Amino acid sequence: MHRIAQFHKVSLAQFLEAMKADFPELTPRQAEEAYEGIRLPERATAGSAGYDFYAPVDFTLRPGESLRVPTGIRAWMEEDWVLKLYPRSGLGFKYRLQLNNTVGIIDSDYFGSDNEGHIMAKITNDSREGKTLEVKAGTGFMQGIFLEYGITVDDRAQGKRNGGFGSTTNV
Repeated sequence: MHRIAQFHKVSLAQFLEAMKADFPELTPRQAEEAYEGIRLPERATAGSAGYDFYAPVDFTLRPGESLRVPTGIRAWMEEDWVLKLYPRSGLGFKYRLQLNNTVGIIDSDYFGSDNEGHIMAKITNDSREGKTLEVKAGTGFMQGIFLEYGITVDDRAQGKRNGGFGSTTNV
């Protein structure tokens, strides 16, 4: 096994800013309590490829609803590695839970971004059976897998990241 990464919490200030935007119903104290309860991602078994990401707060998604979830997590990793994010398999199977960008891509240079590399998940309950998804704080809802990648022999990329969610393009 390659030991190439480490999870960290973002700062309290970064987490509170994101929670204020995405969960405005929470008081500052409730958001601080959520921060204190953040669990770093873990693998469930020695044979698991994915690291489970845990919900920082309770949330409910009715069929067709979407929500951005600030995880409070950032990931340092060596160059030439990427963290790919997916819904937990059971939630995808039972509720058609989906990441809105289908697969989240966390690049190694995202860790140093202005937002501290805060990993966010925009998710949708795409249930076609009318199932409402209820996730309790501390429950795994997403998983991340580290993968090594290569580049072309004539690659000339020299840009520097400053943000996420499309920050490296001019779109």
